Amino acid sequence: MSNKTIGVVGAGTMGNGIVQVAAAAGFNVVMLDVSDAALERGLSTIGNSLERLVQKEKISAEEKSATLGRIKTTATYSDLSSASIVIEAATENADIKAKILKSIDESVGSATVIATNTSSISITRLASKVSNPNRFIGTHFFNPVPVMTLVELIAGLQTDSLTLDVAKDFVATIGKTAIVAKNSPGFAVNRILVPMINEAIFALQEGLASAEDIDKGVKLGANHPIGPLALADLIGLDTLLMVQEVLSASFNDSKYRPAPLLQEMVDAGYLGRKSGQGFYRY
Repeated sequence: MSNKTIGVVGAGTMGNGIVQVAAAAGFNVVMLDVSDAALERGLSTIGNSLERLVQKEKISAEEKSATLGRIKTTATYSDLSSASIVIEAATENADIKAKILKSIDESVGSATVIATNTSSISITRLASKVSNPNRFIGTHFFNPVPVMTLVELIAGLQTDSLTLDVAKDFVATIGKTAIVAKNSPGFAVNRILVPMINEAIFALQEGLASAEDIDKGVKLGANHPIGPLALADLIGLDTLLMVQEVLSASFNDSKYRPAPLLQEMVDAGYLGRKSGQGFYRY
């Protein structure tokens, strides 16, 4: 890519992860969030992540310093004006994303590619919120971004082939691997993954096996690196429930109904790692 400046809106878990990998790959990155505190937390997370890589001798102290030096933090949307790509990485809420996308759209040129990091919301629907929907695309990164190699690219009805090519080039440049999926609920990966986790929760709810044995069985029997219930805790049970509800409502098929135990745990505030309690204690 000739223009090595990108923007990322959202300094949370997904946003700061995208910022880190892009800056490490040589991009100048503008990280935008609404508050100085959020930006400071995001930058601190990146610094700590890079320091762990230094301690493991995967990068040098100079490379860490250079990566951090390529990151600019801001709360002002006009600072995104020079970016070739701007990735919205806010919380998984369509109304919030639409508001942010409008602000991005008003701050960048017609040639800038605007992307959304969403795991379930319609790309076609979000594309309708910007003035050049042909330059809009879904870039679904996976958590934790610095570790996970996959990026799911999703074209909306309006997305043109040039935009898809730009996104593919960007993903390759930051050392990730892209797959392309149609704009359908859950896209490709979550369409398969989330119902699998939901079925594991049904199995636990029915007393088929303990949480530990369900996870051990899937890890050893299917060669997965992590069991489905431990993965649920890592993703966040509230996020998992939201995606499952999107699938259920979109397909109107009972096979996508959320497990009652999942709903009950979310109601109890047992959200997984981020709350300290899910299917396991943390």
